[in-house]
Amino acid sequence: MLQRLMLLVLLAVAAALPARAQILIGQTAGHTGAVAATVKEATAGAKLLFDSLNARNGIGGQKLELVVLDDGFDPQRAADNAKALIERGVVALFLTRGTPHNQKIMPLLTEYKVPLVGPSTGAMVLHEPVHPWLFNVRATYQREAERSIKHLLATGVTRIALVQVDDSFGQDAATGALRGFGTGLKPVVHDTYDRAKPSFGAIVQRLVAADAQAVLFIGSGTAVVEGIQALRNAGSRAQALTLSNNASAGFIKALGEQARGVVVSQVLPGERSMGVPMVKEAHDLAKARGVDPQAITPAFLEGYAAAKVLAEGLRRAAASGALNRAGLQRALEGLKNYDLGGLELSFSATDHTGLDYADLSIIGADGRFRR
Repeated sequence: MLQRLMLLVLLAVAAALPARAQILIGQTAGHTGAVAATVKEATAGAKLLFDSLNARNGIGGQKLELVVLDDGFDPQRAADNAKALIERGVVALFLTRGTPHNQKIMPLLTEYKVPLVGPSTGAMVLHEPVHPWLFNVRATYQREAERSIKHLLATGVTRIALVQVDDSFGQDAATGALRGFGTGLKPVVHDTYDRAKPSFGAIVQRLVAADAQAVLFIGSGTAVVEGIQALRNAGSRAQALTLSNNASAGFIKALGEQARGVVVSQVLPGERSMGVPMVKEAHDLAKARGVDPQAITPAFLEGYAAAKVLAEGLRRAAASGALNRAGLQRALEGLKNYDLGGLELSFSATDHTGLDYADLSIIGADGRFRR
């Protein structure tokens, strides 16, 4: 009888306590389609961080739940998914993928006053002008593309071609690439292809005719793979380069025998750079949670870094007693000289850029990125 009475008392106390609701975070991205490999790796990196936080009682005693919707890399589906997530009550959108996709989402941020943290794109339109509800973590595509062209010129390569997807992402990155040429030089070929139906036959013929020494492919996933394979099938040995949106193990696997020697720009230190505290931290967490260390790729680290920024914002919002959308925005804008682990990030009301790190890697014979 006494045990039953104690149980009833405990149940009554538990019922009187406030519910420990989960912190909902929303992601829409192409988990199927052209960018699926990179998206899945970035999402896995974010989940590693969130799972480790949940194992330590989450944020302010509340667990984080990442609600994922697949948009198939379609901009309109991305916007529809984002609205559905906002209406479901997510405190933030997170790790959304694609330039035209994020452009369709941006008006919703203003309308519903919801933060978007760590969009997986380096489009300049997400940086300038500053959007009050959008917080970038990675460097811009323009910086990556300019860095790639300047590297080629510094090594004596001057017959450089640009092949870009014909959308806002391609136009944005090409702006940086063209800036890299400086004055007096220009691409020997500058061609575009359709994002929905890429075709490289005629483009490759022009590349071969121009005797291009290097080709910077600006595009996503399977399209860039098709472009590089078409170039090799035509007999060209031109150096192939692409941007960090393709920095995934899935991209290397899709390239197969053509992967070796492809240069890929990066927006974070190398995934095996154990001297960088954030990289070592990710490896240690992966080991502790039984995650294969081979799964830690540049895309994985990008998701992990974005998750660290979001988690710090949530932690500060909770500490201020305002764990909500507006509180998260204020907390993020208050981040000054935040140490991600060897990388310093700052936001303010007039600067939502985050990191400005850009470097180059090359795919080695072992199918891994080398610096």
